[in-house]
Amino acid sequence: MKRFQKYLFPPLYGLAVYITIRLVTDSVTGMKFWERSFWLNLGEVIFSMLFGYVVIGMFNWLFNWFDKKWGLQFGYRRILKELSFLVIANLVVRNLIAMPFVALTDNGIQLYDFVIINIIPILFALIYYGIKRSNKFLDQFINSKIQLDKIANDQLQTELKFLKAQYHPHFLFNALNSVYFQIDEDKEEAKKTVEKFSELLRYQLYDQQHFVPIHKEIQYLENFIAIQKIRTSEELQLEVYFDPVLNDEQVYPLLFLPLIENAFKYVEGSFIIKIALQKTETGVHLVVENSMSAPVAFSKSGGIGLENLKRRLELLYPNKHKLETRAKEGTFYAELSITFLN
Repeated sequence: MKRFQKYLFPPLYGLAVYITIRLVTDSVTGMKFWERSFWLNLGEVIFSMLFGYVVIGMFNWLFNWFDKKWGLQFGYRRILKELSFLVIANLVVRNLIAMPFVALTDNGIQLYDFVIINIIPILFALIYYGIKRSNKFLDQFINSKIQLDKIANDQLQTELKFLKAQYHPHFLFNALNSVYFQIDEDKEEAKKTVEKFSELLRYQLYDQQHFVPIHKEIQYLENFIAIQKIRTSEELQLEVYFDPVLNDEQVYPLLFLPLIENAFKYVEGSFIIKIALQKTETGVHLVVENSMSAPVAFSKSGGIGLENLKRRLELLYPNKHKLETRAKEGTFYAELSITFLN
């Protein structure tokens, strides 16, 4: 393709311009080019084909100059400037090189010769410009879009890593506190807690692919709940239900944890926590309820709480999730629905 554009296209372009000029001229004057001298016609054809190299070379040089001058920026102002340069350059070259050659043929230069020789090549130049530059500008637009998408994706991945990392210190603090209080009371149970704790860390550190089977996420939540039960009052009334039909469905990890963690953190009053994770027709639905005497406390939780979760959901499940929280009659409700992506 490059060889065609470099070696074959210029003479074909020049020949197309010549044939068009010849047909228009003969139509206006009534001349018949086949009645002219064969050598004259041949000379004009050869000249036009060679002149095609000059014209296309000049166009390409101008295009390269435009690209160096304006780079990737393009708009209607740039197009108008390029067209102006193209028309002026075409007129100058045509009148300096082609017009003297025409003066030596037939009956010299007539007014219609001057008009036709300048107008028709300009029309061809505009067509060539439209095809050549539209491809160039389209490539630039696509490349720019790809680069912007890549930058945006890199930024989102960085933000997601930061948001996920925020859970770790908060979780470590709570878990270590649980083990600390348990050591004095029951060392054997403390050892079991440490084992569960290590499983949680292993999941957070090594099982953080883009997706995880939901049964692994459920196992993680069960271990987390078991550790949290150690730190809570004996008055706690805990109801946990994980839908047994949930198994290999793929989800992003650590999205259910914040709601369950905050339920344990803010449970007060009658000390009731209800957790239910169920499969729906399109995804999964989590409901967390906890009794509390000061619902406002939850809304004031820091960046590792609700705001963190909202942002992760926006990044991972855009238009594929629904998160609602509300307080009513001493109970705080949190509901999260997620539509599976695959």
